[in-house]
Amino acid sequence: MERPLTPAEFTDALLGLEKRYWAHHPFHLRVHEGGCEPAEIRRWVANRWYYQKCLPQKNAAIVAACPLPEVRREWVGRIVFHDGERDGEGGMQQWLRLAEAVGLSRAEVLDERHVLPGVRFAVDRYLDFCRTKPWIESVAAALTELFSPDHMADRVTAWRTHYPWIEPAGFAYFDRRIPAAREDSSRTLELVLAHCLSRAEQEAAIRALAFKCDVLWGVLDAVDYAERS
Repeated sequence: MERPLTPAEFTDALLGLEKRYWAHHPFHLRVHEGGCEPAEIRRWVANRWYYQKCLPQKNAAIVAACPLPEVRREWVGRIVFHDGERDGEGGMQQWLRLAEAVGLSRAEVLDERHVLPGVRFAVDRYLDFCRTKPWIESVAAALTELFSPDHMADRVTAWRTHYPWIEPAGFAYFDRRIPAAREDSSRTLELVLAHCLSRAEQEAAIRALAFKCDVLWGVLDAVDYAERS
């Protein structure tokens, strides 16, 4: 039986997956360089909605599977972040405002007419993962939060620079999510380090994060291919 990784080794292994994060996908690189047409930005926003819609559901799956009340009490706040405390609030509503800011109607985002089969497949697979795997593996998959804040900050800067036609009110989601992701990622890592103590558990957590990176990459593959086909 292999020895468990030390916390430092385990952390390094998780952080080492950053190279597989979708920040490095050719589509995101093109977005940040200002090389996308309005139709491409709209396609991304409309398809990313399907992922955004999944987030409170996957967080609810983690809460349902977790046997620890202290973790459940804490994690439920992530559901509220996206769903809001009442109608008209929360991250999903802010994403719909982003859709309007790039020229989409709420109706065409909500009816998912633009959602590509590859995006639907990848996101559904992620939600199924979180509903069927041990709760700590689903938490580990959420560690893409470690990589997302700087990427989102770069996105906002790029959009303001290269796409002035996007209404500034649409950036509210990112303005709220960036600091939340920085805080959430630290706590998520603490949970994974505390509850993945055996080598087998650690390796399962690493695979979970790799899987999540693949899901996100697959989403962009579908969006990028749709533009080129």
